[in-house]
Amino acid sequence: MADRQTGVKGEKIRIERIYDTSVETIWRLWTTAEGIESWWAPDGFTVKVVKLYLKPRGELVYTMTATGSEQIDFVRGAGMPLTTESRKTFTEVIEPRRLAYLSLVDFVPNHAPYEFLTVVDIDQIGAQGKVVMTVDRMHDEVWTGRLVAGRENELENLRKVIAAAR
Repeated sequence: MADRQTGVKGEKIRIERIYDTSVETIWRLWTTAEGIESWWAPDGFTVKVVKLYLKPRGELVYTMTATGSEQIDFVRGAGMPLTTESRKTFTEVIEPRRLAYLSLVDFVPNHAPYEFLTVVDIDQIGAQGKVVMTVDRMHDEVWTGRLVAGRENELENLRKVIAAAR
């Protein structure tokens, strides 16, 4: 089985990764403030969890701050602030196998706010944990490409956190 895959099917994007750890470790890293802050941000950004209520209709609220010079230049050039607050509303929480949430997109200049769905399925395959992330497309191909690049970078950061803990 491939270690990493990304595919596009219809209006959904599917990203798969295999990690050398247990489902429980992946779940903890995905569902605790300490875990989220350790890997969630793409390179050049940091994340700080403000609120985490891990129940259906509960919220994850966090700030993401551009810290790398390239990322600072990008967000400034796009007319965006260096720090943005992001909100996710959980729609499914099935420990330790499935997490689904709606992400509020209210930070895109000149575009009305909207939500998109992310579903994360985690399965144990022998000594490894398999993550399948299915994500709705964003409002255009440019932002969808940014979403995919960000998610792939974040999932690689998750791999680094897992490897460092071994």
